[in-house]
Amino acid sequence: MGRKEDNIKRATEVMQTRERIRNLAIAAHIDHGKTTLSDNLIAGAGMMSEELAGKSRVLDFDDQESARGITINAASASMVHNVNGHDYLINLIDTPGHVDFGGDVTRAMRAVDGCIILTCAVEGAMPQTETVVRQALKEKVKPVLFINKVDRLINELQVTPEDMQERFMVQITKVNNLISRFAPDGHEKDWQVSVQDGTVAFGSAYHNWGITVPYMSKSGISFKEIFEHCHNEQQRELAMKAPVHEVLLDMTVEKLPSPLIAQEYRIPNIWQGELESEVGVSMLQCDSDGPLSLMITKIWMDQHAGEVAVGRVYSGTIKQGETVWAIGSAKAERVQQVSMMVGSDRIPVPGVSAGNIAALTGVRSAAAGVTIARDQDATPFEAIRHYSEPVVTVAIEPKAMKDLPKFIDALRGLAKADASLEVSTNQETGEALLAGMGELHLEITVYRLEEERGIKVNVSEPIVVYRESISGDNKGRPFEGKSPNRHNRFYIEVEPLTEEVVQALREGHFGDGPVRAKDAKETGNKFAEFGMDKNLMRKIYAINGTTVLVNDTKGIQNLHETRELIIEAFNDVCKKGPIAEEPLTGVMVKLVDAKLHEDAIHRGPAQTIPAVRNAIKGALIRASSVMFEPIQKIRIDAPNEWIGGITREVTTRRGIIEDMPVEGGVASVIGKMPVAESFGFSNDIRAATQGRAVWNTENAGYVQVPSDLFHKVSGEIRRRKGLKEEIPGESQYTD
Repeated sequence: MGRKEDNIKRATEVMQTRERIRNLAIAAHIDHGKTTLSDNLIAGAGMMSEELAGKSRVLDFDDQESARGITINAASASMVHNVNGHDYLINLIDTPGHVDFGGDVTRAMRAVDGCIILTCAVEGAMPQTETVVRQALKEKVKPVLFINKVDRLINELQVTPEDMQERFMVQITKVNNLISRFAPDGHEKDWQVSVQDGTVAFGSAYHNWGITVPYMSKSGISFKEIFEHCHNEQQRELAMKAPVHEVLLDMTVEKLPSPLIAQEYRIPNIWQGELESEVGVSMLQCDSDGPLSLMITKIWMDQHAGEVAVGRVYSGTIKQGETVWAIGSAKAERVQQVSMMVGSDRIPVPGVSAGNIAALTGVRSAAAGVTIARDQDATPFEAIRHYSEPVVTVAIEPKAMKDLPKFIDALRGLAKADASLEVSTNQETGEALLAGMGELHLEITVYRLEEERGIKVNVSEPIVVYRESISGDNKGRPFEGKSPNRHNRFYIEVEPLTEEVVQALREGHFGDGPVRAKDAKETGNKFAEFGMDKNLMRKIYAINGTTVLVNDTKGIQNLHETRELIIEAFNDVCKKGPIAEEPLTGVMVKLVDAKLHEDAIHRGPAQTIPAVRNAIKGALIRASSVMFEPIQKIRIDAPNEWIGGITREVTTRRGIIEDMPVEGGVASVIGKMPVAESFGFSNDIRAATQGRAVWNTENAGYVQVPSDLFHKVSGEIRRRKGLKEEIPGESQYTD
């Protein structure tokens, strides 16, 4: 039996003891050392040679990950670690650091209960650090902190012990400020990280050493000795005295919760079923003998087995050969194999019990975010909400028409595997449209189509996805939409939502889709917490992303019979606004009056939907429609002498420079830049600095398109979509 198989055999023995399970992710800004650390943890568990740790990149097994030297996919490994004579099962997930693959981080957080937030001792907490901390806390995942690359502070920057400790405190304070802002209610203080309580570790993943205050007491090592060992190039000796795997896994065992503890407070956050029901109680208690409840968080392709679905078991035990439902699918399916993961290796096991992470084959209906259960009518888990939205689109089609059926199947598979990738079809051109988080995200997707699926494709230039909204309102001036037969009329008012409400909608506080009548009161109360009229919002019909539909009419006969048609028309406009058929954001749409024909045959879909759709679009135009464009936070670091070229590149792309700190001989440019201006930026920055610059980006939401560019931008989009260049006026929607 090999190392990995032997480890998994021990893991299956431990998994039944729920208090000895730890599910954790490693999350950080790009290039801060996550995958090197993961290698060392796996080596420490005896599943690979210690000499290869940091070089094998066990959890970066994708060809593109190896070629580019970055983590693209969240990958897991199950290992056993002994603390004080007891074996603990550690289910570890290594997550991407690049902003384009943040969706994988969000999905990984659904599967774990604790998280090692990793920062670089030299660079500190960076933009993506904030993002991953927020992602963890949103899912009620408890963090600890590891400050990596401490050796660089000592050997490269030549800092004093006092300076080093001061740098550490700055990082710890910054992370704790994030925890104070984003931690779930009741955990703002007790989830704070601290050197003294052992929830902060320091070390070098590359040189395989780490330390915490509790481990200092255990090993007799002091900060002074650490400093001297690094300064005297004795890090190998330091690694023998304080191996990073032992230090960090001890910390996770002692400071992060077991699923037995975590599921008590996590289940109400991610599942809206009846907590007093059999399955609700079973999940709260992490009961291996209860009804099966499993959520898929990752789909990846195995050359031999096909689609592999990886997810967290919250209740019951998933077993090989049993029949299960992917909730929402048309039929039950048989689980061909159940495995535990070590990177790309799947080690088959008879079953995986509650509180653990399992890999399944045979369940073709599974997709990221789908609930697996034995009961077809089981209540699914809450949808995973991503912090970033797709901002870049490409049109794509197979070069050979004979590949079209295979091409369509491949796109479906990619969308299943990556919930942050949007796939749609341009009805006018027949082209497939891929929308992703950035250029790299789409580039990797195209690579997988061509190299992994064997389909050569034509790809358009990147297209930025804008958003439409309004700068005013039409209160007291409702817009009338008439049905084609003139027998039905709908009157619509619109007004902008506050940024606070938009952000809450984006984070999923109110859900998404039609609001059932029985849930309307509770939903209205939630909106009232954000300063909105409680009585008005209790009349809510539907939520679509960051836009809401409210029925503010009184006593309209037969209106309830058209409710679903009104919602359908509303959803149509949310997808395609009046300016350039871009998605709508940040608007409250109010139906304030209606006149309906008494005969149902005269108020069917062909009459109601166009009437409501025109009324909404006309109201948006009347309320002064505007466009919003996606922007990115940027940070560029380079030697002082190149800073002039960098600022020119940023400002010529409509970038805004917010800060330019200088430390030593390195200057930083920090600011924001429109995504539309970012294409080719990396090549231009390399040219402007002769390759000396290092930069990072992070999606930063949307800002209004400047008024002097509004018509230029909207016109270009309309031409691309085959529309008349001129934006329609109100008269377009009166008939």
